[in-house]
Amino acid sequence: MMSRNQTIVNEFILLGFPSLQNLYVLLFVVGLVIYIATVTGNIIIIAVIRLDRHLYSPMYFFLSNFSFLEIWYTCNIVPRMLAIFVTKVTSISYVACISQLFLHICLGSAECLVLAVMAFDRYVAICNPLHYTTIMDVRLCFLLAIGAWLVAFMVNLPPLISLSQLHFCGANVINHFFCDAPPLLKLSCTDTHLTELINFIIATTVIVSSFMLIAVSYVLIIVAIVKIPSGRQKAFSTCASHLTVVVLFYGSLMFMYVRPKSTDSFDFNKVISMFYTVVAPVLNPIIYTLRNREVKGVLRKIIGKNKKAGIGAM
Repeated sequence: MMSRNQTIVNEFILLGFPSLQNLYVLLFVVGLVIYIATVTGNIIIIAVIRLDRHLYSPMYFFLSNFSFLEIWYTCNIVPRMLAIFVTKVTSISYVACISQLFLHICLGSAECLVLAVMAFDRYVAICNPLHYTTIMDVRLCFLLAIGAWLVAFMVNLPPLISLSQLHFCGANVINHFFCDAPPLLKLSCTDTHLTELINFIIATTVIVSSFMLIAVSYVLIIVAIVKIPSGRQKAFSTCASHLTVVVLFYGSLMFMYVRPKSTDSFDFNKVISMFYTVVAPVLNPIIYTLRNREVKGVLRKIIGKNKKAGIGAM
């Protein structure tokens, strides 16, 4: 039971990176460049897919969904992080903090599920090429995409409800650059064991189950590719970009959340969080662009048309 002289916390202070305050100007510039590049790169991918009919396929439909998720995921985290670099400390209301956390886990869950759907799409394309268009029709693609969004938000309602029932009193400094569950739970003045258990179960279920679906899909894909007498490189090249993103995303995500309780320092966890919230999203458009011949071909066509249009206007 809380004592009457304890103050109920209505806002929190995001601490950021206090040991790097002398580098905040540089970090702000680098962070701003990365933020702009992430949003711009993902918008370009979505636009290119929408503009060229040759990219009207399930693979690129799910890729545009993933890029859309990345935009929102980045916009939920990075702007407030940049504000820390400018002001050195930044306050965030209780409602805004819980909202940022909820969006963070929902969008992260949606990315896991969309990546799993993308792996399933590649499995059908390589292992059942003759029935690919029949299986992956427009209706199923929309159902899979909408299902990933709905499941991601519905499955994270229990953690949200559990978090909203916690009380915060006294300390209000979050040792992080955004509202993440571990540092937020550390500030609660009520018992957090049930909330931690719920968070662990949901995170483990979403991350591990989606990763297992991806792993099974790729095992079957590899088996199918081995049996192909020719064209193995072409078959696997359609999966290379997706597989690279999966390794980057799940590697850091599992390290952070698929464990009952963090045993590492918050400073080390912030570095890992920085990787999957800031670095990975800016790498994804580069990976999908540089390793995808069709996307590069469409970009060259668009740039070529713009150049001809510019020369013609002169």
